[in-house]
Amino acid sequence: MGTAGKLSLMDRYLTLWIFLMVGFLLINLSACKSARNEPDSVKAAGHQAKITFVELGSINCIPCKAMQPVMKAIEEKYGDQIKVVFYDVWQPEQKKYAQQYRIRLIPTQVFLDASDKEIFRHEGFFPEEEIDTLLQSHGLKPAKKESKT
Repeated sequence: MGTAGKLSLMDRYLTLWIFLMVGFLLINLSACKSARNEPDSVKAAGHQAKITFVELGSINCIPCKAMQPVMKAIEEKYGDQIKVVFYDVWQPEQKKYAQQYRIRLIPTQVFLDASDKEIFRHEGFFPEEEIDTLLQSHGLKPAKKESKT
């Protein structure tokens, strides 16, 4: 066999190694692309909100349940400046969002700017006052309430 047999074996290993590296590269590129692509329901907003507040949790999780009135209050307080989205990641049809947003625990809040770029992330219960501070630091102002006279 001699040198020709060894080169052939080395060529095989080199070819296998190249295929593996290309495969890993393609998988990583695909994962990066899908992580950048926000769910269609977030992009399908009829209005152009300055901030999208994505809540990833479950209706069966106690801290997640505590976030429900907070999300409602934020949505009412900031009106068209914000879009609030809730995904129950324990539901089979919404589990994909847990992977999409790479969450580690619930509840997780993800805040996106108008171009769907993540600007802030929080894990666990997030008090309304702290969300107000975050939103106002990004230029949102509470909507004026009508005075009763």
